[in-house]
Amino acid sequence: MIAEHQTIKGKIQTELCSLMKKYEESEKPSTKWGLPLVGFADAKHPFILNLKTIVSPNHELPTDVLNDASIVIAYYIPFTKALAKTNITINKLASSQWALAYEETNAMFKYLNKYMIDYLNTMGYKAAISKESSTFSTKKLISNWSHRHFAYIAGLGTFGINNMLITKNGCCGRFSSIVTNLAAVPDNPMINELCLYKNSGSCKVCVKNCPVGALTELDYNRTKCYTMLKENAAIYTEFGNSYLDETLTKATSIGSEVCGKCITSSPCAFLIAKS
Repeated sequence: MIAEHQTIKGKIQTELCSLMKKYEESEKPSTKWGLPLVGFADAKHPFILNLKTIVSPNHELPTDVLNDASIVIAYYIPFTKALAKTNITINKLASSQWALAYEETNAMFKYLNKYMIDYLNTMGYKAAISKESSTFSTKKLISNWSHRHFAYIAGLGTFGINNMLITKNGCCGRFSSIVTNLAAVPDNPMINELCLYKNSGSCKVCVKNCPVGALTELDYNRTKCYTMLKENAAIYTEFGNSYLDETLTKATSIGSEVCGKCITSSPCAFLIAKS
């Protein structure tokens, strides 16, 4: 039975890679990506059931999305080192390439999620995405659907002091997730810390690189971080904004709320990734 489930998980990863290739060939985006990492989180894991306490009282649970949810498929799509280099500058603003990549990746997620849901349906399973997955509260400065927290339980990585999830291929990329009633053995959360500071007290490059001092060894200041995102959004208006506010009716701003300075030149940006 376990072998059969592993085959199902392998098919899902293969299909996701295939869909990415089709998307790149048909849409010809400017952004290039590395191969995705895929993990399978237990929808009823105690950590997930406690997300309303960990993240927000309004955070959705998998069963809010799908009554008989059993698995949250979490996946990470890495950027390339070439893209990261464009965002390593003495200027505190993000690069235009970084802003474009952010929006193009979010657009690709919509495509991938739609066709992955269709694919799961053909396999006899139900699947859906949270309506909150593309929203961001401009008041609380949080999302009510944290892809990174699901990815953590899916075994894709551990959290760094930069508040990012560091995978075995780094943290310079983007996460998405799909809720399903897939009959598969869930993956286990990663045990070994990938953040150098949490592991051995070394590094702290991300703290040094933050242009507004939003990071310390002990804390992440959301308000300071968001001021930088808004500053970039005021500059990069040509790419749009793919996130809605808490009302689900309008974009959080007219431009791309991005930064990425804490990850693009950090040792944890790519780790063993080849790109």
